[in-house]
Amino acid sequence: MDGNSANTYGVAIIGAGERGVYYIGARMAESALEAGLRIVGVQDRLADRARLSADHLNAIYASRGINHRVEVFADLDAAVTDPAVRLVLVTTHTNAHRAPVEAALAAGRHVYLDKPISVTMEDALAIRAAETQAAHPVMMGFTRRYEVPWIEAVRMAHEGEIGAPQMILLRSVIPYTRYLQLWHREQALSGGALNDKGSHHFDVLNWIARSPAVRVSAQGGRSAIFTPDPDAPARCRDCDRDCPYRRHETLIDRAEGVARVPNESWVTADASQDRNDNCVYLPGSDIDDHAIVTVTYENGMVACLFLAIFGPFAEDQETLEIVGSTGRLRMERHSGAIDLVTAHGHEREVVHPDIPDRGTSHFGADLQLVRSLRRFLDGENPPVGVPEGIASLRLVLAAQASLRAGGRPVDPRTGDWA
Repeated sequence: MDGNSANTYGVAIIGAGERGVYYIGARMAESALEAGLRIVGVQDRLADRARLSADHLNAIYASRGINHRVEVFADLDAAVTDPAVRLVLVTTHTNAHRAPVEAALAAGRHVYLDKPISVTMEDALAIRAAETQAAHPVMMGFTRRYEVPWIEAVRMAHEGEIGAPQMILLRSVIPYTRYLQLWHREQALSGGALNDKGSHHFDVLNWIARSPAVRVSAQGGRSAIFTPDPDAPARCRDCDRDCPYRRHETLIDRAEGVARVPNESWVTADASQDRNDNCVYLPGSDIDDHAIVTVTYENGMVACLFLAIFGPFAEDQETLEIVGSTGRLRMERHSGAIDLVTAHGHEREVVHPDIPDRGTSHFGADLQLVRSLRRFLDGENPPVGVPEGIASLRLVLAAQASLRAGGRPVDPRTGDWA
């Protein structure tokens, strides 16, 4: 396969985890005949995980009747300099984003970077500098930018269907205790739930506001729900307790297609950052599990993120509400429905957008992302990139600083107290 032919592009995946291989990579292989993307190889610091991930992708290609083999790259340099590679997907742990992005851009490759952009502003600005030096945009993976109901809700707000937008409420009461079971449990690796999940939400708020954020305050932190228990088994596989949070058995795991271990490397791994079934009560996790964050924008808009990762599995676990001068809309992510009230309450309808491939991962967004990647490689500007990643991280860091200071307001532009 010629990775740079007119009909196909070669791809390298850096970070052979669930996001890179079992969501984006899998959708890429499944849609290979449509999108024309071929995964040349994967690279990961864990050799067994990379090998088993390549086997998984090869099985998908074979099931589609495509004669193609995914290899395992020996190291990062081999991945980004392979002549068959045109696009590099960076899906490592968040704290490790910078090096592969810089290496891929320096090698002249297109780059997809999964959200969040980084854990620190220093790394985020270094990524921006590398992008500027390469004179080519980096595409980012804020999935709401590829999900039809979010796109439609934002379009309605921007096109005046509820008048001039004034207020935003993004409610995310999600059963994501997996953040305590995966590598996300360490703030230094992930930036915590406010970064990994909240980065999506802050990007949505910025997307709607179309204005710089000037003030952030937050309340919340870590609840007592997951008080460390030194007597609990370290991981779910070794536990016989009656626990509603058992990994791969929860309702959310089943709904999102992860009611299984992706490959045995997660079972055999010893380090907590390499397992995916750490006990939610395992000592050592230092991330926040809930927050109420308010954001004020330069144009006068105000927004609120209401986030908890210990919510129940429910249809309304993530909703977006935008209040305008003449109406309001409320979008429910899991159903995709948009409840639209206009004309000061005289008119109301429930809009059900057509959502292609809704039954696939992230409600069809990952397939839309793959199609967008093809257009990106063909020369189209990405729908979201590094500037938006930095803007989201500024809100994350400001919210975390405010949490530590009991809600004291922060100016996200400078990091100073507002």
